[in-house]
Amino acid sequence: MRIQIINGPNINLLGKREPSIYGSVTFEEYLAELRKKYPDVELGYFQSNVEGEIIDIIQQTGFDVDGIILNAGAYTHTSIALQDAIRSVTSPVVEVHISNVHAREQFRHVSMIACACKGVICGFGLNSYRLALEALLDK
Repeated sequence: MRIQIINGPNINLLGKREPSIYGSVTFEEYLAELRKKYPDVELGYFQSNVEGEIIDIIQQTGFDVDGIILNAGAYTHTSIALQDAIRSVTSPVVEVHISNVHAREQFRHVSMIACACKGVICGFGLNSYRLALEALLDK
C-alpha cells in the first residue's frame, strides 16, 4: 500500500512552533516512528509553504497512491483551489490537524476542503496522522 502525506504551511516548524499546541517533536521524527510501525506501507512525504506546490503534489500522486493524508495548515480555511485539486484526483484524501481546530479561533472552525475529503481527523496531536493512516488501511 502506498500513502502520500502532504503537509502545508508552517508544519516544517514542528518541534519549534508553539510547542504548547503542536508539541516538541519534529514531523521527521514522528514520520520515522510511523514508518517503523507500518513497515508494509510505503509512506511518501511532502511539505511546502506554497499553495501551488501542494496542488501540484496532489495532482502528481493523487491517481497512483492508495490514499493521501493532508494537513493543509491554514490553507484549510481559505483554499477553494485545494478543494478543487482534491476533487480532481481518484485517491481518497483524509484531512488531518494536530490541534483541535474547533477549540481554537473561530476562523479555524471552517474547512474549505473537508467537503472534498473522505474524512477529517483533528485534535489528537501527531497521532492524527496515524488515525488517518488506519482509516485508509481499513477502507
